[in-house]
Amino acid sequence: MALTPQWLDELRARVTLSALIGRTVKVTKAGREFKACCPFHNEKSPSFTINDEKGFYHCFGCSAHGDAIRWMTDQRGLSFMDAIKELAAEAGMEVPAPDPKAAQRAEKANSLYDVMTAAQDWFVKQLLGVEGSAARGYLKQRGFTVQTIRDFGFGLASDNRTGLKTALKQFGDPMLIEAGLLISVDGKAPYDRFRGRLMIPIRDPRGRVIAFGGRILAEGEPKYLNSPDTPLFDKGRTLYNLDKCSPAARQTGRVIVVEGYMDVIALAQAGFADAVAPLGTALTEQQIQMLWRMTEKPLLCFDGDSAGQKAAMRAALRALPLLKPGHSLQFVTLPEGQDPDDLVKASGAAALTALLGSSQPLVERLWRAEVSAGPLDTPEDRAGLRQRLGTHMANIADGEIRRHYGDAFRERFDNLFVPRRNAPFTPSGPFVRARKPGWNKTQTLPPGAETKSFNAKGSDFLVQGVLAALLRHPALIAQHHEALSDFVPPDPNHAALLNVMLNESFGKETLDTECLITILDEKLYNVATALLHSNGMVFAFNRAEFGTGGDGFTNASKDLGEAIRLMKQRPALEEALERATQSAGLEMTEETFAEQQRLRHEKKVFDDRIIEFFRRDANSL
Repeated sequence: MALTPQWLDELRARVTLSALIGRTVKVTKAGREFKACCPFHNEKSPSFTINDEKGFYHCFGCSAHGDAIRWMTDQRGLSFMDAIKELAAEAGMEVPAPDPKAAQRAEKANSLYDVMTAAQDWFVKQLLGVEGSAARGYLKQRGFTVQTIRDFGFGLASDNRTGLKTALKQFGDPMLIEAGLLISVDGKAPYDRFRGRLMIPIRDPRGRVIAFGGRILAEGEPKYLNSPDTPLFDKGRTLYNLDKCSPAARQTGRVIVVEGYMDVIALAQAGFADAVAPLGTALTEQQIQMLWRMTEKPLLCFDGDSAGQKAAMRAALRALPLLKPGHSLQFVTLPEGQDPDDLVKASGAAALTALLGSSQPLVERLWRAEVSAGPLDTPEDRAGLRQRLGTHMANIADGEIRRHYGDAFRERFDNLFVPRRNAPFTPSGPFVRARKPGWNKTQTLPPGAETKSFNAKGSDFLVQGVLAALLRHPALIAQHHEALSDFVPPDPNHAALLNVMLNESFGKETLDTECLITILDEKLYNVATALLHSNGMVFAFNRAEFGTGGDGFTNASKDLGEAIRLMKQRPALEEALERATQSAGLEMTEETFAEQQRLRHEKKVFDDRIIEFFRRDANSL
C-alpha cells in the first residue's frame, strides 16, 4: 500500500492525540501539554505527557514514546495497517489502494465483514427468541450474567439446515460459502454449517466479527465447532478475545492464555479481562509472537488434566526456537481435573490470583517435565535426562539464551545428583594411559610446576587449554558443539570468545584459525592471541603434532572431549567444597570436618590427575 510520508504526516496532523488517548486514559491539562498516569506501567503520580503540537506522547517513568499510530498499535494492540485504517476513517481520509486487484480484494473483504455482521445479528435474534429457551437455560446454568452474554455476543444457530441460508439469502450462496457459513457438497445444495449450537463470535483486533465458534447443545460431536479458514479468518494467527484483552493487558501488564473461549468468558466475568485463547489448535508460533507484543511473559493457564498439560508442553517446545532476551512463557499449574472456570467457581478469584503469582518459568517447566518422565536411578537414566535436556537446548536459536539454559539445567542437575556422590572422583576413559615399563602404581609423582600452576589458577587453567585447542583446531568446535553449548566460562572474555566460536562453527561448514581470528573485535582478538601463546601446550590436545589430521587428530578430539567433561565438572566440585567449608566454619563437628577434608582430597586428586595425564613431557607418563 503506497503510504507516502506526506500522507502519514497529514493523517497525524488531523488526529488530536490528547483526545485519542483521552478515550481510555484520564488526561489533565498542564500548560501547553497534557498529563496522565502512564497506561503502560503502574504508577501513582503522572509522568506521562502528551504534546498535541508535536504530535507525540512520552513517559518519563518507563520511556514509552510514540505518535497516534504507535498508540493504536501499542495500547490497542492493532496491526499497523489496522491502525492506519481506523485513524483514517476518523480523520475522513481515503487510504490509498496499491492497485486495482488489491482494491478488489479490499472491497470483497468488506463485503464479507457485512456478511459476518448480518450472521451475528441473526444468531443473537435467535437466542432471544422462542427457540433460544434451552440455550438461555444453559447459559444461566453456567452462571453467565445478562451483561456477559451481551458483551461477548452470544447467539444461537437453530437446528435447521437452511435457517441462516434463508435469512441471509440476499448475499447469495457463494459469498456465504466463502465466509464459512455454508457447507458446499458436490451434487447437493449448500446447507448451514452451524446447527443446534450456542454461537460465540470471534473478532479481530478491531472488534469486527471474522468467524464463529459453536458449542453443541444436544448430544453429538464435535462438542465445539469453529469456522474454517476464510479470507477473514486464519485460526493459527488469531487469538480469541484479543480485541478486549489488549487494552486490559496494558493496565495489568499480563496476559492469561487459557484453552477455550468459554474459559476466557468465565474469567472475564470473574474480573480477569486480560485473557485470550487459541482456537482449536495448539498455540502456534504466530500466536506466541502476538502474545509477546502485549507482554514479555504471557501466563499459560491450561486445564489441569493430562490433555491440558500436554498442550502446555507443546507450547513450551514450540516457543524454544523463538525465545529472545526478556521474552518467554510462564506456566500456571491448575489443580488436577480443573479448568480456570472450575477453579474460580469453586474457590473464587483469589485462588486463581494466587496461582498466577506462583507461575513457573519455561526453564522450570521443561526441567520438571523431563525429571518426571521416568526413573533416574541408574547412570544410564541420568544420561538420558541430560540428553533430553540437551535436545531442548539445541532447539534454542539465540546463543546467549541457550547458554543460560545450559547453566540452569546444569545447576539443577548437580543439585539433584551431586549430593549422592560419596566416593572420591577418579578419572577414567581417555585420560587413563598405558604406563611405561617399570612404573609402580604405589609410587606418587611429586606435583610439578604445572600442577602447582593449575591448583593456583583453578578451573580457569583448564578452560584456557580447551579454548586454545579450539582456536588451533577450529574443526573440533563442531565435534564438541553440544558439550560446549551449555558451558559458560567464569571469565566474561572467555565466555564471549566461546560464544563467537560456537556461533561461527554453527553457521559455517569449514572454519580455520585465520578466518576465526579475523572476525574478532580488538578485545577478543587480544584474548585469543594470548590464549594461543599461553602455557596451554602442556595439554596433549594442544600439541603441534595433532594439527595435521589422521590418528593424532582423532586422539586429540577424544582427549579434548574428556577435558571438556572435567572442565564442566570441576566448578561443581569447587562449589561443594565451598559449601562444606562454610558449614565447618559455622559449626565445626566431626562430620563437617570429615566432609571438608574428603572434598579437599577429592579436589586434589582431580587436579593432579588432569595435569598428570596432559604434561608436556609425555615420557614422564
